[in-house]
Amino acid sequence: MSVPVPRQREAPAAPAGPPVPLPDGGLTLLVIEDDPVCSVTFPEMLDTDGNRVRVRTARNLTEAARLLTDDVHCILLDLALPHHGGAGNGTGGAASGAPEAGGGSADALGTLRQVLRLAPSHAVLALTSEGDAERAAEAVRVGAQDYLFRDELNGRVLSRAIRYAIERKRADLAQRQLTESRLRAQENARLERGLLPTPLLGGSDLRFAARYRPGRSRALLGGDFYDTVRTPDGTVHAMIGDVCGHGPDEAALGVELRIAWRALTFAGLCGDQLLSTLQQVLEHERADDEIFATLCTVDISPDGRRAGVCLAGHPSPLVVRAGLPPRVLPYEASGPALGLLPHARWPRRQVELGGAWSLMMYTDGLIEGRVGAGSRQRLGQEGMVEIVARQLAAGLAGEELLDATVTEVRALNGGELTDDLAVLLLDRG
Repeated sequence: MSVPVPRQREAPAAPAGPPVPLPDGGLTLLVIEDDPVCSVTFPEMLDTDGNRVRVRTARNLTEAARLLTDDVHCILLDLALPHHGGAGNGTGGAASGAPEAGGGSADALGTLRQVLRLAPSHAVLALTSEGDAERAAEAVRVGAQDYLFRDELNGRVLSRAIRYAIERKRADLAQRQLTESRLRAQENARLERGLLPTPLLGGSDLRFAARYRPGRSRALLGGDFYDTVRTPDGTVHAMIGDVCGHGPDEAALGVELRIAWRALTFAGLCGDQLLSTLQQVLEHERADDEIFATLCTVDISPDGRRAGVCLAGHPSPLVVRAGLPPRVLPYEASGPALGLLPHARWPRRQVELGGAWSLMMYTDGLIEGRVGAGSRQRLGQEGMVEIVARQLAAGLAGEELLDATVTEVRALNGGELTDDLAVLLLDRG
């Protein structure tokens, strides 16, 4: 191609923000042009560091696929290059066979689409004649980063266009990755939010509150799980559990156990029979034989004055009775965590609650935080009882009590807790 004295076209505006550093060692341009003397007459170009821009030439897409190595940074495609059908992946059929009938813009853009499929992460410049501005603009719409006119081509214009195309392609790829990441995050958030429980307490005079914090960064769901339902006989059933581990597999298993617990509870199972069946679910669904889960279940009588408690390796609930300080229920009769012993048993302990009370169930994420930044001392159940006692003395209850308790636990830890945390509170009177 010849290089006459050009009539300069204004350079495209530079992308917003600081420029992305160009690769070390200079730029490499791949020219797809069927002119056999292209490499001789191609203008010499220098990058910003004064290095000569390396130029490779290909007369068809088959040659281009062979020359398209990792060090190529930009492709210059002559839109006059004949388009040949049958090259589904852009690497075959481009060097032989007759052009598609009709010629013109459709053929040229077909070649461009093949190049874009062949090099999805490379910047692409379209080259055409000044009288074909409409097709040049259409090339940008199809996916090219910019276009150039042959009669305006010289080293300075082309060098500037290459740099702009590379930066724009990088910005496009970064924006696409950001968009895809946001869409995935939104989809995951909708999924996880839908998997969190909705308590079913219609007809009960009990008040319910819960707080949930997954330990995984940017997650809504962790390995902790809880649920509360009221069965037709008026009994209120509550459950809280913790699958060992902190990944998405553990979170999924926690959801499966929660849903199974709800179904089995409505089917009339309770106590040891319920936990034995849940253990079978865990054994069938866990990804590894070493995975286990702790669990605490409570069933509150229809009159609200008594409760049955079963513990499967889980911390015992905290109870507050009218006029008495908070205390942790005895846990000597607890059974092992689910998934540890094939034929385990989980005794049910009867607890008298009285007329007015609060019952707090929690996972170990609440009690295993540190006491002071850098300290090795854990908060423990005694520290938790002290915190709850102070909040109760300040007149807090329900949602405010849970918020204040979790906030103080985090403050004592010196920041966000690393373990999953779930707390469930039931009040009467």
